[in-house]
Amino acid sequence: MKLDKWMQSDLGSCKANYIMFLFRVLVSIELIVVHGFKKLGIGTDTAEIVANPFGLPYLLNEFLAITANVICPLFIIVGFATRFACIPIVVVTLTGYFFVHATGTLMERDIPFMYAMAFLLIAFTGGGRYSVDNIIYESQKKI
Repeated sequence: MKLDKWMQSDLGSCKANYIMFLFRVLVSIELIVVHGFKKLGIGTDTAEIVANPFGLPYLLNEFLAITANVICPLFIIVGFATRFACIPIVVVTLTGYFFVHATGTLMERDIPFMYAMAFLLIAFTGGGRYSVDNIIYESQKKI
């Protein structure tokens, strides 16, 4: 599949595209504010210690967590590389669901599950008409 097909994401109606725009922006902001800032130590006394269920090197684990909770959501907000930016978020949230909180109650596991489902939806639908991805796709069609 060509790369430009990964960028195209017109959901048909103006209403559907607007709703996807709002959804991807709001869920990304929520992820950054609630989880990303803690990992950076913003709004807390110390930065959150990131779980490391796979025993990765400390800096790599921190880098992956910060990328998934801060950088990728910023890409999704503007709609740039939207589908690709969802992949690290889904991997980190499903790791939280299946490994970090595996023995926890459903109440503890529901947050990573909901984030995973939200970003899977965004990954499958793309950013919609109101995204940088779609602007790039439309400009490529004209060439």
